[in-house]
Amino acid sequence: MNQLQAMRVFTRVVDLSSFSLAGKQLGMSAAAVTRSVGMLEAHLNMRLLNRSTRSLSLTEAGRLYLDGCRAVIEKLDEVESELVRATRDPSGVLRIAAPSVFASGALTALLGAYRDVNPRVDFDVTAYDSHIDLIEGGFDVCFATDRQQVNASLVSRKLTSVKEIVVAAPGYLARKGVPRTPAELAQHDLLAVSDSPRSWEFANAGGLQRVNVNGPLTASGYATVRAAALADMGVALLPLPLVADDIARGTLLPVLNTFDVNGGMQHVSIVYSGRNYLTMKVRSFIDFAVEQFRTHSTNAIHGAAAPVPLRAVA
Repeated sequence: MNQLQAMRVFTRVVDLSSFSLAGKQLGMSAAAVTRSVGMLEAHLNMRLLNRSTRSLSLTEAGRLYLDGCRAVIEKLDEVESELVRATRDPSGVLRIAAPSVFASGALTALLGAYRDVNPRVDFDVTAYDSHIDLIEGGFDVCFATDRQQVNASLVSRKLTSVKEIVVAAPGYLARKGVPRTPAELAQHDLLAVSDSPRSWEFANAGGLQRVNVNGPLTASGYATVRAAALADMGVALLPLPLVADDIARGTLLPVLNTFDVNGGMQHVSIVYSGRNYLTMKVRSFIDFAVEQFRTHSTNAIHGAAAPVPLRAVA
């Protein structure tokens, strides 16, 4: 028995005081309506309606049950109405996870542009550097780099790319010397993010070279590694938008910049659950993000503190 449907049938019968009229309105036969109410009474083990050849009347239990049915049906209709409205009008809180370097730069510009168009949407952003579970975290939308493992059940669409660069502070380079080749990094203190590869790869026309990272500091976040580099602790591999201002001020200097590092650009993708049954706020945000990066191409959205644009991926 579909109890909710039976409750709707019972309520309609009471409102119309007729099994046959209720059946006509509900697209059911009078026999089916009678059977539905009878099954409901059997389920409750009590009579809800007094029946005669000419009239129907509620029993005492029926009057109590009718009030409960109306409350349940009204609440369900309200919930369904809200859901329908949510699929048509972007509103509510959008929960987002993003790598910290993207969250503090390109993402904030994207959110500002989106909210100009959809002012009823608010954001709850979680920035991460180390591993985060994109499913168990309950996020509506996530951004991930090539290094973030993405569950195969999720949809992933590439948006943009971030260049990584090897940097060190002038004081450190004055003390330890400037590395001219990747092999010379073996004589230097290397600073790394703990979830990054345990080796750095450098490529140029001469081929591929790999350097093992065994330095004095590893940290879960880029911010700590950047701070260590600024404190003359060693050589760091960091996203360019994060250190562009430092390079412009001369507090960090690029080294080995004639080499492509770790395969070149690090791609950033937007990640979300399957395309079906997305709410309007989620679907519209995904479409907006993809269109923003596609439209602006090489001048997509600048990092928060970086004058260097992120290169969009076709």
